[in-house]
Amino acid sequence: MIQIKDKDLAASAEKGMDEFLQVFTDAYIKVIGGKLTAENMSLLNGSQHTLLAHRFFQDEMREGGFVQLIQNGYGGYIFANPFAKAIKQFGAVELSKLVYKAKEIYDPNKAALERETTDEEFNAMYVDFEAFDDLEEMYFEMEEKQTAIIAAYVDEHIGDFAEIIE
Repeated sequence: MIQIKDKDLAASAEKGMDEFLQVFTDAYIKVIGGKLTAENMSLLNGSQHTLLAHRFFQDEMREGGFVQLIQNGYGGYIFANPFAKAIKQFGAVELSKLVYKAKEIYDPNKAALERETTDEEFNAMYVDFEAFDDLEEMYFEMEEKQTAIIAAYVDEHIGDFAEIIE
């Protein structure tokens, strides 16, 4: 089980919900050696994977949206796993619906979205996949509320996410 110090958790919670969640996901990233692989996936349970997927989703969306998320290798982790279903169980229903809508674009275009690209080709993908634009706008409108819901769920089910130690 992943352990987090109570004092670290308390300090992060005072800073805000993003920092609170980051204490958990930073611990997960440390346990997996900085990179998620087929070999180290078993080091995390389902709840931990969902929270880590949320972190990757949030970071990539803030940086460059769905195209960047997929180009950076997270398409399968988000869309081919039960992330949307799990996040819904956390209470983030709006975010779950958004991920399912994005999956409808991702699935038939997976090969094109995941192919190796030059910088120029990567930038052109934003035009080729404008279908993501509205979803990205919707995400930024809901992000704070959905993150608060996820943080509350983690707080209420903390034992599913880490062992809190002195």
